[in-house]
Amino acid sequence: MENFYLSQTRFDEFPLDESLLASIRETGFEFCSRIQAETLPLSLAGKDIAGQAQTGTGKTGAFLVAVFQHLLKNPLPNSEGGTVRCIILAPTRELAIQIARDAEELGKHTGLRSVLVYGGAGYDKQRRQFEEPVDVLIGTPGRVIDYWKQHVFTLKYAQAMVLDEADRMFDMGFIQDVRFLMRKLPPPTQRLNMLFSATLSQRVLELAYEHMNNPQQVKIEAESVRADNIAEHVYFPANEEKIPLLIGLMRKLEPFRAIVFVNTKHIAEKIDDYLRGNGISSDLISGDVRQSKRERLLQAFEAGDFKVLIATDVAARGLHIPDVSHVFNFDLPQMAEDYVHRIGRTARAGASGEAHSFACEDTAFYLPEIEEYTGKPIPVEKISGDLLAHDLRRPQRIQRERAGHPRDGGGGRRPSSRHGDRGGKPAAQESAATNHQASESTGDGGQQNRRRRRRGPRQDSGHSTQPAPSAD
Repeated sequence: MENFYLSQTRFDEFPLDESLLASIRETGFEFCSRIQAETLPLSLAGKDIAGQAQTGTGKTGAFLVAVFQHLLKNPLPNSEGGTVRCIILAPTRELAIQIARDAEELGKHTGLRSVLVYGGAGYDKQRRQFEEPVDVLIGTPGRVIDYWKQHVFTLKYAQAMVLDEADRMFDMGFIQDVRFLMRKLPPPTQRLNMLFSATLSQRVLELAYEHMNNPQQVKIEAESVRADNIAEHVYFPANEEKIPLLIGLMRKLEPFRAIVFVNTKHIAEKIDDYLRGNGISSDLISGDVRQSKRERLLQAFEAGDFKVLIATDVAARGLHIPDVSHVFNFDLPQMAEDYVHRIGRTARAGASGEAHSFACEDTAFYLPEIEEYTGKPIPVEKISGDLLAHDLRRPQRIQRERAGHPRDGGGGRRPSSRHGDRGGKPAAQESAATNHQASESTGDGGQQNRRRRRRGPRQDSGHSTQPAPSAD
């Protein structure tokens, strides 16, 4: 199968600093992805970029390589503690963490210092990072604004700005926070600016042209990336058949590593109980799982400590989990674009994968919108008797910790909330992000409110069809 993900352009064809090239070589990358091959000639020439690309296509590398080269080429003399040379904003803490990991690898030999800040953990520890000059600040809007308002750092000398997943910023209600920060930067003509989004909608382009310097548009079509690499299937089970079908498929397909997406945390816990009770190693991630545990869970999942991750849409965007062989949509998502982001957790970097979706009694009516959005019908699979697991053991319910824990590494406590972590901000601290802190920590926010306005039946057990609080 032809690898749509990669181009024939090599990184060493670009005039990159030798320390940056050494870092790239050490990561094992030789050829650019398509988004990298098309944006780097522009960004390395100092042109601003408005790029359309899905996660998993290499956009993080595209902007990190350009930023590192720009900072290496334009050193800032006599920088002091609190000076920030580049700011990279992400809508969710998971995406921010992933960007920081990639920055550590790609900048390993450059001598550039990257720091990471996000709501929900290590308030004072994260603050102390600014005691020395910062080359690249990676963070979520609320925590960044919080520190800026306390004069922890300055953006007066910023030489570059990156906004990742701009469409998600709108969905989550962060866009006023983003505009607030952009107004604190030097004029657009005095810095390198890059914006990436799953779609270059009118609202995203308005943001780009308002705060950037005549950005060049680069589009990598999402449908082409996934069409060749992901085998999609849809089933029409009755509600009581869903768990037997899921476990039956797990037994038949024997996935190397799988993610099961659900719309509510209640259903996630139920599936986790059943999988564990029937000999399938699993764990779950949702919005009110505290950040330190989320990171441990994702690391354990990548390490192969358990086979199945059950997730609300917290994991639908911004996470690069390698070698996910299968994605299961136990519930069809209410928003068609979320379907694309969910199944995009498999077939990363041009690999192949499978996506199995359940169009049940409560969610089947979302299927036409999904197929219209993707531009093709999803093949329907018949539910034969041998696909259903008939020998299921009914498990005991597992006790799980809840939100409302003391803030890690900082003074004071966070209020308990159905949204989970609110970012650890002092109560008296005003911020443009105050109303969005819960959504920053959970990766849901404004999109959840938007989904409430959509009509649809309620899920089983009387829970709302809104996804549990949850992408970067």
